[in-house]
Amino acid sequence: MDTAAITAHDVTLPSGLRLSFRRAGRGGRAFLLVHGLASNARLWDGVACRIAAAGHTAVAVDQRGHGASGRPAGGYDTATCADDLAAVIDALSMERPIVAGQSWGGNVVLTLAGEHPESVGAVCCVDGGWLRPARSFATFQECWRVLEPPHMESWRWDDIESRIRRSMAGWPDNAAGAALANLVRTPDGGVRPHLDRAHHRSIVKSLYDGDPRALYPRIAAPVLLCPAVSEDPLPGEDERDAQTRGAVREALALLPRGNVRWFPGAHHDLHAQQPDALVAALLALAEEAS
Repeated sequence: MDTAAITAHDVTLPSGLRLSFRRAGRGGRAFLLVHGLASNARLWDGVACRIAAAGHTAVAVDQRGHGASGRPAGGYDTATCADDLAAVIDALSMERPIVAGQSWGGNVVLTLAGEHPESVGAVCCVDGGWLRPARSFATFQECWRVLEPPHMESWRWDDIESRIRRSMAGWPDNAAGAALANLVRTPDGGVRPHLDRAHHRSIVKSLYDGDPRALYPRIAAPVLLCPAVSEDPLPGEDERDAQTRGAVREALALLPRGNVRWFPGAHHDLHAQQPDALVAALLALAEEAS
């Protein structure tokens, strides 16, 4: 994979927000790639390079408060972030791109397709898009107690780097470095997340308050769901897998043009772990959209 073919850029939106993005390829069909909560655009590098090799253009964006993008004081909700994407598509003159979002990014791209249907050619939701924490938690306070990120004041960069590289052994070569880009190495050798804790909480609150089921019937474009579970239960699977499978089937019943590609046993970051399989699914989705 030639990551040297990926170039880094910035775009300033009409709102004044500066977003960073990474581009691979020129021509062909446009693909817009959107990361999840507390993640960053670099985790899409493997997918972007393969899309470019197939003759298309891939743009992976750092959402507000993430990666190298600007960090405004507010706007950390799913709807505003979807509006950001619509502005990116317009600013970069992308012609109805195939839009893929991972985890919370899946909810963002579904919102984009529901609120800005003229901007989107097709949607791919990568182990997300159906996220609805209110299904599992009676109150937001309970939700936040479980889902809040760890406090990192005592963490050391070298320890975290070793841990991440061990956990991603066998993944594509660029994946661990991309995951490390979710964090900042402090001058004293410590670590902190790129995403501010208060902004992280605002995004989780937006997920808790939202309900993607209201969007599904409104999306006319093809939608491909890519859950990191099997179609049928596996021995020893956890409750999350069962909840994911149920939420996916609920979405398929409501989406006018919904389909699913199961990724049994994949990691939540399957876009970084299995770029070949995901790109094959994305290219097939582009053919359907055409």
